Amino acid sequence: MIRIAVPKERAAREARVALVPESVAKLVKSGATVSVERDAGLAAGFTDANYVTAGATIAADLAAVLTDATLVCKVQPPSVSEVAALPAAATLICYLAQAGSAETITALAGRKVNALALEKVPRITRAQSMDVLSSQATVSGYKAVLIGATALPKMLPMLTTAAGTLAPAKIFVIGAGVAGLQAIATAKRLGGIVSGFDVRPAAQEQIASLGGTPLKIDLGHSAEGSGGYAKEQAEDDAIKTQHAIAKHVEQVDLIITTAAIPGRKAPLLITEDAIKGMKPGSVIIDLACETGGNAAFTKPGETVVAHDVSIIGPLNLPSQASFHASQMLSRNFLTLITHLTKDNALVLDASDEITGAMLVALDGQVRA
Repeated sequence: MIRIAVPKERAAREARVALVPESVAKLVKSGATVSVERDAGLAAGFTDANYVTAGATIAADLAAVLTDATLVCKVQPPSVSEVAALPAAATLICYLAQAGSAETITALAGRKVNALALEKVPRITRAQSMDVLSSQATVSGYKAVLIGATALPKMLPMLTTAAGTLAPAKIFVIGAGVAGLQAIATAKRLGGIVSGFDVRPAAQEQIASLGGTPLKIDLGHSAEGSGGYAKEQAEDDAIKTQHAIAKHVEQVDLIITTAAIPGRKAPLLITEDAIKGMKPGSVIIDLACETGGNAAFTKPGETVVAHDVSIIGPLNLPSQASFHASQMLSRNFLTLITHLTKDNALVLDASDEITGAMLVALDGQVRA
């Protein structure tokens, strides 16, 4: 029997929970037992009573919830104390970006805790329902527009009032992945004039389908890499892209940047010269802030004002809509757990194209 533990998240700025009662009920029905630490879901709007109704038991503290657990479901990587509390031979599923979690992964392997990194779900059709990056990016794109609209000294829609007509704001979204497309859709629903850009030619049609106007930059070739992601641009292409964006943003009020390259530093797309040319009071929301930022002056978790432009680097936006973010995340977990379960037992098949891609520690060994 699989014994699933859901600890309370202790990381700063984290209000999500790995499993919500809806998913717990399905896991219990399938034969698993689920233990949830007291108040683990409260910040996301899920009470202990909700979990009890779903069939879970409530554990008083971290030690109690982890006792005899075979599978531990978390959002953020475990702290040093949490690693020490994990049962040997248990399996942990959580965010474990290897670049920033190398020591944690080594510690997990040292305790013979098997670990799967949520970020490493392969981009294949049968793994789409497990893809936490996509589900949480939906929330990030939505929230980014709301944060930008709040910081902007003007309203987004065109309004006709007794005091005259107010012109709509112009919003520019860089990167047409899940977050970028959600930002375009949200900005359009709020009444802004929306444009978008992505180095991948195929993305132009997606931008247009949501009511945005694609910014077209002819590079003479595709910049699409493996898995549908953008690839790093050559220096000449990068300069050409920066110049085109600098020209475009002169008349833009709000910019949402989402451009990222897996495993690499985020590309600098909005230079200091581009920011100098922007209108005073303009706002940039840089969702790539944690990997270097798409804009000059970006600092993770801070708002920097440069040349009368506010550059905001928000952290963990999905946690700011923790109820729905947790619902989607939990469904990702549920599908993954179902994939890993055979005859009511957890099976970690390193040769499986999904499981093998996600495993970062197995049987006491760190995996590349």
